[in-house]
Amino acid sequence: MAGFRSLAYQVRDARNDRALRRHSLRRCLERFAPYGHRATWWHLCDRHGIAPEDRGADPLRLVAALEELEEARAVWLEYERQFAERRRREKYHGLRRPEWAWGGSGDAVVRCADPGVRPDGTLGEVLRRLVAALESEPGTGCPVCGEQELRWPAHVPGQRRGPRAGHGSWEGAWAWDGPVCAGCGIVVPRPALAGSASATDQASAGAA
Repeated sequence: MAGFRSLAYQVRDARNDRALRRHSLRRCLERFAPYGHRATWWHLCDRHGIAPEDRGADPLRLVAALEELEEARAVWLEYERQFAERRRREKYHGLRRPEWAWGGSGDAVVRCADPGVRPDGTLGEVLRRLVAALESEPGTGCPVCGEQELRWPAHVPGQRRGPRAGHGSWEGAWAWDGPVCAGCGIVVPRPALAGSASATDQASAGAA
């Protein structure tokens, strides 16, 4: 199975036809798609003037979209590296955290609840805002746009909980997932939220 770098090389390779270069870019999203596959694709298409279904898209636009994706991936890989180092130090000193405190994957790390509603700015800019929030004290608003209105989906009673489900999870969500931002549409990662804010909002959602 081709990795991200091999697929990126195929996008850049001028010997490949346009359809293959576009297909390779789409496959890059199978390795890294911070908004989720569809939302990330639509974001890249909107920003770089690519028709989502155009199999003969301009190679220069495809490469520009790839470069934006690569920048964002570099931001997240650096965060993962620093996170792993920090956790090793903390474990050495006997400090433990809940396993759901970190997503541990570049897949949909700042998932969009609706693929058509996405944050402003490049993927790299958005991930830098998210990383800054994850490395700071938890807040009460969206770490990407600052919106204070966060909407918690109602819990589904008796739902089946998968291996990545956790506290107060709902159908189709991970324990990493929190409420949906009413401003930019992301599913706010729980580690970016203060416990009091998440608990209060969940209680309100359950009572509604």
